[in-house]
Amino acid sequence: MKTNRQKKILEIVARHHVETQDDLIYHLMEEGYSVTQATISRDIRELQLTKVLTGKGSYRYVAPKKEDMVTGMKFNAALVDSITSVDYAQNIIVIKTYPGLAQAVAAGVDNLSLADLLGCVAGDDTILIATRSEISAKLISERIRIMMKAG
Repeated sequence: MKTNRQKKILEIVARHHVETQDDLIYHLMEEGYSVTQATISRDIRELQLTKVLTGKGSYRYVAPKKEDMVTGMKFNAALVDSITSVDYAQNIIVIKTYPGLAQAVAAGVDNLSLADLLGCVAGDDTILIATRSEISAKLISERIRIMMKAG
């Protein structure tokens, strides 16, 4: 059941402009799936769906490319083992790591190839990430926190 539902979710986000979890629930109901918000939230995390800015100024869920999923899985272990905190202010994300690990984590963040990420600067235990907007900083921070929990 879960596998079929998650396949359907990937089909839906590929075919439709899905901005919210409620939109996704609606499309799943149209396909005959009855789900709760908590189930959708878990599925989004497990499928590593992210929100990206569209050309119209809104956001939509997208599935990662196959190579991004592999990178994300490899990066999860590094995140869980080395990040101590993630926060953002305006369009800057600050990631704290254990000493000596910031540059490796920053390289991993760069490899995620997130559209709204402009770049990372790493020291010994701190990474500064510049994003296009405060909304981007919030979404990327949330994605990193989700990856930390999933690992």
